[in-house]
Amino acid sequence: MDDSRDVEENLEILIRARYPILYLVSSEEDRVMGMLRRIAERRQKEVFDWSVTEGLQGLDPSAQDPQRALGTVLRDRKERSALYVFKDLHMFMNDPVVVRRLRDLALHLKTTLKTAIILSPVLRLVPELDKDVTVVDIPLPAVKELGSILEQILASVDDSIREAVSPAEKETIVKGALGLTCSEAQNVFAECLVRHRSLDLDTVVTAKEQIIKKSGILEFFQSTERFSNVGGLAPLKAWLEKRRFAFTDKAREFGLPPPRGVLLFGIQGCGKSLIAKSVAGIWRVPLLRMDVGKIFSGIVGSSETNIRKAISLAESVAPCVLWIDEMEKGFSGTRSSDYSDAGTTARVFSTFLTWQQEKTAPVFVVATSNDIHALPPELLRKGRFDELFFVDLPSPSERKEILRIHLAKRNRDPEAFDGDALAAETPGFSGAELEQAIVDALFAAFEAGRELNTVDVLEAVRRTVPLSQTMRETIGQLRELARARAVRASADESDFEPPARKLEM
Repeated sequence: MDDSRDVEENLEILIRARYPILYLVSSEEDRVMGMLRRIAERRQKEVFDWSVTEGLQGLDPSAQDPQRALGTVLRDRKERSALYVFKDLHMFMNDPVVVRRLRDLALHLKTTLKTAIILSPVLRLVPELDKDVTVVDIPLPAVKELGSILEQILASVDDSIREAVSPAEKETIVKGALGLTCSEAQNVFAECLVRHRSLDLDTVVTAKEQIIKKSGILEFFQSTERFSNVGGLAPLKAWLEKRRFAFTDKAREFGLPPPRGVLLFGIQGCGKSLIAKSVAGIWRVPLLRMDVGKIFSGIVGSSETNIRKAISLAESVAPCVLWIDEMEKGFSGTRSSDYSDAGTTARVFSTFLTWQQEKTAPVFVVATSNDIHALPPELLRKGRFDELFFVDLPSPSERKEILRIHLAKRNRDPEAFDGDALAAETPGFSGAELEQAIVDALFAAFEAGRELNTVDVLEAVRRTVPLSQTMRETIGQLRELARARAVRASADESDFEPPARKLEM
């Protein structure tokens, strides 16, 4: 929905259609109550709101107990047109009496002009109420509503400050504030004007970073990586570069759909995570990292709430890159979920799949996996991701490039080293292992009190046993799968050859 008027119109339609119980998911009580009061005024309805501290205002202020408040509404036989708003009821959804009274209330209200509304920052709904309650997610304020808030703030400051703010600055700051609540936007706009006497985008970004951190589910990264820091993987980098401006209005006008994302699978330490960071840096959008382990918590129903919250947060700061690292650790075992965790993993996975398939918000998902065999097959079919890329061990030319990057990062001239000799001595080395070899060589040179040279790096390489030596069979299996299902992320074939698989006779 484009703005609060669309949200308000949808709520009014549901109320007029006599949906008995609406569950509104929003942390903005004042904003939603304002919508409901405007609807009530237009439809000539009374509004009674309940909280655990104030009771049922207008009917029974002493009814602070939710069972008593619901009973009061159930026994209210007066012919009236009304909205009953319950603000704290989500905290009592494990109470069987509360659940029973809500079910009775749903049956009773269907033939009246009364609507019960549960207003909560989180969705907590027991299965018994699935068929009786209609859930409505109230989106955060859009550009138009945030623009109105900014104009109200500007109207309260000195003329000199207001006149110094250009229309372009207003547009930039409002788009940057997407993802904030009305209250948060008011605070951050006011802070910009008080602290800087102008509109400062960095202040807004800092505020959004705090919101992400407080969620405890997503991590916010200010990515400074660039593709120049990634050795090799030329086809993958070219594919991503083509989509650099895919989230712009110009791309929409041209008819381009927003890209969904990529799944990168392959050997550990070969640059999958670095690519995720680089995409955000190149596209100049926020990078959010989802820790799937944090999605699953010990409270029944919380995992489903957490995945919805993570998706909502990602969409609220869009356009952005959502990085899901080592995806198999969170979503493996969905088949046995009904037996192991009462279906929680399966439901969380289903929510993510549906969103990934149908999302319209410009959230580009970069998922990485070291063990693609552990991922559910539904995740790998076309439509979930724009493309699947296989990240293999680097080829000789890629190893040479990776070594040059890490030497330059440590203020060494790559031309002073024999790159061909180093590349020839490192078949089967991942990018991470090449970097560590340079670090080990630096320690050795520092201890000897001299400058780093090629021999130091070669000796560090010879002391290293790469992970590929213990993963020979796994690498062979991954390459077989990649040939049938994925696009190679590298232009050149790796020179590391696992043993041929023996055929069973």
